[in-house]
Amino acid sequence: MNLDKKRWIVLAASCLINLCIGSIYAWSVFSAPLAEKLTALLGHAVTAADLAIVFTVANAVGPITMISGGFINDRLGPRGVLLVGGSMFGVGMMLTGLASSVGGLIVTYGLVLGLGLGMAYGATISNSVKFFPDKKGLVGGIATATYGLSSVIIPPIANAIIQKAGIGNAFLILGGVFLAVILVCSFLVVKCPAGYAPEGYMPPVQAARAGGMDKNWKQMLQDPVFYVMIVMLTCGAFSGLMMTSQASPMAQKMVGMSVSLAATAVSVLALFNAAGRIVAGTLSDRFGRIAVLRGAFVLEIIGLGLLFVAGEGQTLLFMTAISLIGLCFGALMGVYPGFTADRFGLRNNSVNYGIMFIGFAVAGYFGPTTCGRILSRTGAYSSAFLVAMGLALAGIVLSIFLVRLIRKTDD
Repeated sequence: MNLDKKRWIVLAASCLINLCIGSIYAWSVFSAPLAEKLTALLGHAVTAADLAIVFTVANAVGPITMISGGFINDRLGPRGVLLVGGSMFGVGMMLTGLASSVGGLIVTYGLVLGLGLGMAYGATISNSVKFFPDKKGLVGGIATATYGLSSVIIPPIANAIIQKAGIGNAFLILGGVFLAVILVCSFLVVKCPAGYAPEGYMPPVQAARAGGMDKNWKQMLQDPVFYVMIVMLTCGAFSGLMMTSQASPMAQKMVGMSVSLAATAVSVLALFNAAGRIVAGTLSDRFGRIAVLRGAFVLEIIGLGLLFVAGEGQTLLFMTAISLIGLCFGALMGVYPGFTADRFGLRNNSVNYGIMFIGFAVAGYFGPTTCGRILSRTGAYSSAFLVAMGLALAGIVLSIFLVRLIRKTDD
């Protein structure tokens, strides 16, 4: 089978892997039963809020292995990285089912699973984009969308298993299934040959003179364009990650939704997040990465503005707002793998995108924590929306500056 056909198998296998590792976003389903289990084991009250550190650690450590695994991926190929990362993810999840303390959960779920996730995610995204130089935006969108879709598909499955088998067995079962799927799919993923181009594809003329082609991580860090890009990513991801962590309690407190309807709001956010990755990735191939990102920032401001004015009983307004924010958050995540490859080249994209992903990790910390602190101090979310709107506006300004900087750098 020639590579032009085989690359689609590689993409499909990578998407299945991302569907498994995206189950990290089912944490809200796991946290309450885990807290109940630890309360019974330890003899004192443990709440879901006490376990938030576990989820924070799992998300924070991802860039470490995205970068370290990226060095291996760029040189030796993704299969070994996926086998190690996938094993860590699956085993970490199974060990989480046996953990009997918060510290144990931090080790099994936060560190083992989190580090494995970063390794696997970095390999699937970067290798897929390398195989599709003609469709970098579309493929980056598809590969990241399956990761996001996991937050819709996995929670009801996990909840059903928890109800039947208990939280400990649920982790053992899901971890075993994910481990098997990832290991099988890893053998279907091959390294993209250097300089590969599908039949009939001619690289754009401007790509040859784009000042960032095939830069290694050191050269990328010397390029001022990198710093504007990573700050833009942080500005844009802030509101999406804030909403991902707070959508359900926000819906209940602000609008008065029931618990079940608030859960629907979380699913709506996740669906638009996944859709945004594919739609924006596709549009960015046609209209340019920066233009699409700027449009996403504008829509993000509109969505946050709707949230700012939403009040009791305004369910439709709230749903419209989180749909826009989910769409825009997905747009950033779908566009950035291809955007990074456009600017700094495909050869070292695994490492380069891993470093760029630090901007996402920063937003993953400050988005939820800023929102939580504002809520605890003021009793409302309004100021958090204003902060997020300010960052989105900064993203628009940075996008304008970035166009001028790229023109100046490439001349």
